[in-house]
Amino acid sequence: MNLPREGNIQDRTRTSKHRQPQFELIGGVLCLDFLNTLDDRYSSEPKELLKSYTDLARFAQDAGILTHLQADRLAAQSEKSPEPAQQVLAAAIEMREAMYAVFWALVRKKPLPPSALSTLNRYIQEAAQHASLVPHAQHFEWQFDSSPDHLEAPLWPIASSAAELLASDQLQFVRACASKTCEWLFLDESKNHRRRWCDMTKCGNRAKVRRFYKSRLSRRKKAEE
Repeated sequence: MNLPREGNIQDRTRTSKHRQPQFELIGGVLCLDFLNTLDDRYSSEPKELLKSYTDLARFAQDAGILTHLQADRLAAQSEKSPEPAQQVLAAAIEMREAMYAVFWALVRKKPLPPSALSTLNRYIQEAAQHASLVPHAQHFEWQFDSSPDHLEAPLWPIASSAAELLASDQLQFVRACASKTCEWLFLDESKNHRRRWCDMTKCGNRAKVRRFYKSRLSRRKKAEE
């Protein structure tokens, strides 16, 4: 079973031509990309990438669950209704942290935190109330209400993505980046399922450089003895 990154509204490649993507999407699944919106999670200074409702809308656009027009409309709506928008942003972060606690426990083979699972289930159940089946090619797919009146719209496909991944046979291939300064989560779709890095061109290369210099230093010390 191959999980789609988004599953029902827009392909990820349909990013606005008017701006560069704001988020790095290397998780392989929508919900994992969402978890990675808190960067350097285990450092002394974690970096929150969802600093405003507009950031949430831009993530939804980059991830392909909203078109740039839908994202712009929601961002505009958030400016007109700042208090409700702030509440939705707080809910998005609450959902993200509950989701992360569940996936992190599974990756580390730790007991599931009941409160986190209960919180996540609440968001999944809410998302289901805004989903409907629509015909698509030779099958059906889920579609979520993306009206600009619904500031919560970006949350529903994300919650649905988490539910789908948790209930799939792909769950066993969720990994954490081997870099202790990163530890982003991703779906290991490599042939042998032995991928270690969230992105070989970044964390993987940094690890290779560190090993290179460590090896060279070791050889130099031996030569000096």
